[in-house]
Amino acid sequence: MAKLPDFEALAIFAKVVELRSFAGAASELAMSKATVSKAVTRLEERLGARLFNRTSRRLALTDAGHKLAERATRLLVDGEAAENEALAQSVAPRGLVRLAVPMTFGIKAVAPLLPEFFEAYPEVSVDLHLSDATVDLIGEGFDMAVRIARLPDSSLIARRLFTMPRFTVAAPSYLKRHGRPTHPMHLAEHKCFAYAYLSTPNVWHYTNSAGEQASVRPGGQLRVNNGEAVMPALIAGLGIAELPEFIVGEAISSGEVEVILKDWKQAEGAVHLVTPPGGPRPARVEALGDFLAAKLPGTCKRRPRGKVKAS
Repeated sequence: MAKLPDFEALAIFAKVVELRSFAGAASELAMSKATVSKAVTRLEERLGARLFNRTSRRLALTDAGHKLAERATRLLVDGEAAENEALAQSVAPRGLVRLAVPMTFGIKAVAPLLPEFFEAYPEVSVDLHLSDATVDLIGEGFDMAVRIARLPDSSLIARRLFTMPRFTVAAPSYLKRHGRPTHPMHLAEHKCFAYAYLSTPNVWHYTNSAGEQASVRPGGQLRVNNGEAVMPALIAGLGIAELPEFIVGEAISSGEVEVILKDWKQAEGAVHLVTPPGGPRPARVEALGDFLAAKLPGTCKRRPRGKVKAS
């Protein structure tokens, strides 16, 4: 395998050429003169050619040195420019943020906030990826994700924003025709809608105030990979669903659906901002994260809820 170019030695050589002095290059680069000299010697040995003719009073480029100097200088300038650009982006919010968000939550809660964010940070752009599937932040190159769940242990850095209740609901017409379940195990006798991306997608878990636990595998005609897709069939009275408040809250408020199993609670999740491990993060990522952390709780709490019908 071919060796990588000795970029450090090339950069040091370019700085010596620029200043016409080993001592001057050492001073500007905060290195010892011996380190600078060794880097140039290392480069000469690698290339098999002398780059400078050195005397006690004079430092002159050889023919080989002249030929290399222009390219080495260009490498140094490009490297300094790349580093300065990266530093500028890490200090001032600027550049692209790739953000993954669950689809319905992204449409209802995140997308409406973006105009205000862009007004505050005109040099930041957002690639908004909407999917209920859990993306691989590191493998797929995302800077940040919103996740609504009880998060498993992982190396990702999670920032908890607020809780997100879940409700088991049915339309009044369904309850009138099929009866009202009063225990989770009764759900096995009912038509229920399944959501593919729950941590246990085929099992609904419940706990009551006495500490009793119940798990049921409900069955029905519809299985979806986006919770919003359940709503037409749910409101039409075709089955029972277990959904987060941001999807079903308005339908509860309007009376289109009712909360059932009031004495039983589902495991309460929360809205989190999740970022890959390591740091520090670029200013553009910090800016968007701080903005969403400040705005999302208020946006979700402002939604009209009305009186929750429960039984």
